[in-house]
Amino acid sequence: MTNEQKEKIIDLRHQGYGYTAIANAVGLKKDNIKAFCRKHGLAGVKAESNARVSIVQDICLNCGKPLTQQPGVKQRKFCCPECRTKWWNAHQDQVKQKALYRFTCPECGQDFTSYGNSKRKYCSHECYIAARFKGGDAI
Repeated sequence: MTNEQKEKIIDLRHQGYGYTAIANAVGLKKDNIKAFCRKHGLAGVKAESNARVSIVQDICLNCGKPLTQQPGVKQRKFCCPECRTKWWNAHQDQVKQKALYRFTCPECGQDFTSYGNSKRKYCSHECYIAARFKGGDAI
């Protein structure tokens, strides 16, 4: 949790927002927000508003560095491509995989999935080699 996120949590809690609304606005889990509020004496008061908080994300989701947003341009979530890659690799459960294909390997019979490759046949390189050089000597 970055210092900017902590400041936003404190500010939103003083404005009367609940744990879920703050969690959605800051990009953390509800339990993390609740634990932070309890630790800093911000718990115990029922939230006055359950409305969604519309806060422009002005910090990098990965490292927490401040971002400069340009009007008329899509809002940035990351400060650099490296942060974007690190964050998505750490949060693969949030990726909406549209090109996910399911196959059965003709060599071993194992079911497997392939992302982005609709023409894949084998589950691994080993199965490909076994099918390719079946019955003959490998080079």
